[in-house]
Amino acid sequence: MTHSFRLFDLFKPAIFALDSETGHRFAITALKALPQKRAQPSRTGVLAVNVAGLDFPNPVGVAAGFDKDAEVPDALLGLGFGFTEVGSITPKAQSGNPKPRLFRLVEDQAVINRMGFNNAGAEAALTRLNARLGRPGVLGINIGANKDSEDRVADYAQMASIMAPLASYLAVNVSSPNTPGLRALQDEGALTDLIDQVIAARDTTAPEKAPPIFLKVAPDLELADIDAIARIAIDKKLGALIVSNTTISRPTLRSRHAGEQGGLSGAPLKALATQRIRDFAKATGGAVPLIGVGGIASADHAWERIRAGASLVQLYSAMVYHGPGLGAQIVKGLERLMARDGFTSIAEAVGSE
Repeated sequence: MTHSFRLFDLFKPAIFALDSETGHRFAITALKALPQKRAQPSRTGVLAVNVAGLDFPNPVGVAAGFDKDAEVPDALLGLGFGFTEVGSITPKAQSGNPKPRLFRLVEDQAVINRMGFNNAGAEAALTRLNARLGRPGVLGINIGANKDSEDRVADYAQMASIMAPLASYLAVNVSSPNTPGLRALQDEGALTDLIDQVIAARDTTAPEKAPPIFLKVAPDLELADIDAIARIAIDKKLGALIVSNTTISRPTLRSRHAGEQGGLSGAPLKALATQRIRDFAKATGGAVPLIGVGGIASADHAWERIRAGASLVQLYSAMVYHGPGLGAQIVKGLERLMARDGFTSIAEAVGSE
């Protein structure tokens, strides 16, 4: 994996000379060109962890948003990630918000995006995902609703029906700040109805292979919202909560892009996202697994999130600055940290702070 770091360091000046969205497209193209390695098989070992009945070879995954159209899941798994999550994918293709809509905040090691669920739609993703059926690796599919939909809940149900047979898990994304009104679906009544319809659609399409439902939530929640979401997650037997999406809050930032509208991710999100893991761990009493996302850029960051209550972690923004080889580096570091602190499994370390 050091080879991946050397290549990224070599090309980083050229990538950063491009605008952010073009640079990201370059990264996807480069991953497509890599020699394909097989994903790690599920195995027992110090980093292996079982969440929602799924066996993860290690707890470090790629967050949704990096591979929106399911173009490179196997390339990412081959780099040593324990899982990857594609999407968000919506029923119909949509172009998203006007460009520019993705900004590197280099001085802050952060990213602001207002992409708006740009993706090629369910049909295009379905073609790619069908082509990889039978390959190893944990693959999550993150589903969303079209911006102009007259019935967003129906969009989620439709996506659950389409993608259930192809997914290791389905991630329901109601926490993007870039689709107007979407976060309102986190309200207790709306969320209960949404989850019920997603579960019904999943069970109709894939009754024998019903993938667990993960729910991705925002960090910008009040404690009452956290308690309500925790109750729903327990009651509906959700597979996990993904904590968290980008934030609309603005801590002190140095970059000239600090005033851009959209969701903030990367290093400035770390403290808030870690606190939200603690909040959801307390609210759920450990009854629902948590996936920690936001500001994770090192093994120490991942270990902190695990000890705060996360069973798995995900990266995205840190790869903008450190390259796709970062996942393997974190995995190696986690083995060292586990040995240092005397843990023999990830499950044993979860919530141990």
